Amino acid sequence: MEFVLLGFSDVPQLRWVLFGVFLFMYLVVLTCNGIIIIITKMDSALQTPMYFFLSNFSFLEICYVTITGPRMLMDLCTQKGNISAFACAAQMCLFLVFGSTECLLLAVMAYDRYVAICHPLHYGLVMNPKFCTQLVTACWVSSLPVVIGQTWVISCFPFCGSNRIGHFFCDVPPVLKLACGDTTRIETEICIAAVVFIVVPSLLIIVSYGKIITTILRMSSASGRAKASSACSSHLVVVVLFYGTATITYLQPKPNQSGGVGKLICLFYTVLIPTLNPLIYTLRNKDIAVALRTLLRKLSSLGKDFKTQG
Repeated sequence: MEFVLLGFSDVPQLRWVLFGVFLFMYLVVLTCNGIIIIITKMDSALQTPMYFFLSNFSFLEICYVTITGPRMLMDLCTQKGNISAFACAAQMCLFLVFGSTECLLLAVMAYDRYVAICHPLHYGLVMNPKFCTQLVTACWVSSLPVVIGQTWVISCFPFCGSNRIGHFFCDVPPVLKLACGDTTRIETEICIAAVVFIVVPSLLIIVSYGKIITTILRMSSASGRAKASSACSSHLVVVVLFYGTATITYLQPKPNQSGGVGKLICLFYTVLIPTLNPLIYTLRNKDIAVALRTLLRKLSSLGKDFKTQG
C-alpha cells in the first residue's frame, strides 16, 4: 500500500519560496546544533552536566528535524509526495520516539538546573557523570516500547478509503483520520501516552522551576539572582514553545481543527522551534560564546599553517 503526502500542494505558487525557507532553516539546525556538539566536546570548560545535556539535546534536535525535513524538501521539489506504508510507519515511529525523548530530556535539564541552584553544594555529588549518563539513556529508551507498539497497532488498521494524507509528514492525527473501523481505543492509548510523556514531564518542570524561582527570590545578591535567572531563562522559553504546541496536537489525536491549522502548529514544533532553540540557548550564554571564539581562533590558526606548508 502507498500513501500520498499532500504537503503544501494547496499553495503551489509558494512552492519554491517554502523550499528556500525550509532549506535555510534545516541548514541552520544542522550547523548551529553541530557547532554546539563540537564545542561542548572540545572545550574542557564545558565538560559539565548542563552542557552534557545540552549536547545531547542538540543531537536530538538534528535527529528530530531530519525525520521530516529532507522528505518535506524532496516533496516540494518533485510535487509527488508518494510514500510507502512501511516508510510512513517508520517516519511516524521515529518522530514520536524523538519527540517523547525531547520531552523527557527537557525535564531532566530542568532537574539539573534545580539541583545546581537549589542545592549547589551537593551538585557535583548528585549530578555525577554516571547518573547523568543514566538519565540520558533513560530518556532515549523509555518511549521505545510504547511508540513501537502504537505504531504497529496503527499500521494494522485497514485503510479502505482515501490514501491522501493532508499533511507534510506521517503524523498520528492525519493518518488515523484515514483509518477504517473504530479507532477509539488507540486514540485513548495515545492520549494516555501523551499524558505520560508530555504532561508528567511538564509538571516536573513546573515543580522544578517553582523551587528555582523561590530560591532565586531569596538570594541576597543581585548578581547571583541575575546569573541564576540567565541560566534558566533560555531553557524555560524552549519548554514553553515545545510543550505548548505538542500538547495542542497530541492531547487531541483525533483532529478537530482544520488541516491548515494542524499543519501550521506542526511547522512550529518541527521546523521553527528547532531552528530557534540553538539561538535561544547560545544567545546569552557567555561560556559558549567564549568556546566558539576559541574554536574559530584554532581553525584560523590551522588554516594559516596549512597555507604556509602549501
